[in-house]
Amino acid sequence: MNTVILPDELGLENSQLVEIFNYSTSQEISKQQIILNQNIFSFLLEGTKEVFFDNSAIAINDSKFLVMKSGNCLMTEKRSGNSNYRSVVLFFKNEIVSKFIQKNELHKIESKVCKSVYAFEYDEFIKRFVYSLLDISKLSKDLQKKMLEVKFEEIMFYLIEKYGTDFLYSLAINSDNATQKFTTIIESSHLNKLTLKELAFLCNMSVSTFKREFEKHYSESPIKWFQNKRLEFAQYLLQQEQKNPSEVYFEVGYENLSSFTQAYKLKYGVTPKHHQKI
Repeated sequence: MNTVILPDELGLENSQLVEIFNYSTSQEISKQQIILNQNIFSFLLEGTKEVFFDNSAIAINDSKFLVMKSGNCLMTEKRSGNSNYRSVVLFFKNEIVSKFIQKNELHKIESKVCKSVYAFEYDEFIKRFVYSLLDISKLSKDLQKKMLEVKFEEIMFYLIEKYGTDFLYSLAINSDNATQKFTTIIESSHLNKLTLKELAFLCNMSVSTFKREFEKHYSESPIKWFQNKRLEFAQYLLQQEQKNPSEVYFEVGYENLSSFTQAYKLKYGVTPKHHQKI
């Protein structure tokens, strides 16, 4: 599957600070490798969407919308019934985020939380906002440019008032610490059933480089490390949540009960059913 670079491959004018794209498709994608060269609002209108980023993963239906930071991600888009998948996408550059922070004297915003994607619920204000974007998309490019920068400020003010500045902090901060970013991706993805190729993409590495970096940081192969983490989680589900092995195996990334039982016994010396009884 080819990597898609956005918004470059949509034919938009990259000279603008804010751009809109009215997206509709009958095709579905699963864990498509996406490089976001700009931040985006993804206002989902029909269908479902799931994204995996370096430090976070979120799945939504059309009752929510996303704010996503530029970077590498894996994206799944599914239709609902016979309808097309539809969304209104608002691309915006880091430059306008900085201008917004400076203009409104938000330099001291601070948060312990820094995520690459946030999901927010639709309300009547947001619904009207999205309809206004659709109206603006029909105007001339010159008028769009002027109005979209105003609309960007409008949605930012509203979200800050309602949800605080965590999401703005995440958009503004630079992730320059390569080691921290690498370990964050690993620690936040150990239960997400991602392949080595997908994890390497999120880390912006080749698979061979990813394996070398992984063994340098964790002193064992990625396959063994992820297997141990999933089996540890399986033990928790069996003992603390009182789940059955038949409920657990798929949740922790195994294709069948037999292979799960074999791996579990190899690690703990007993079968999953034995640990369930403890």
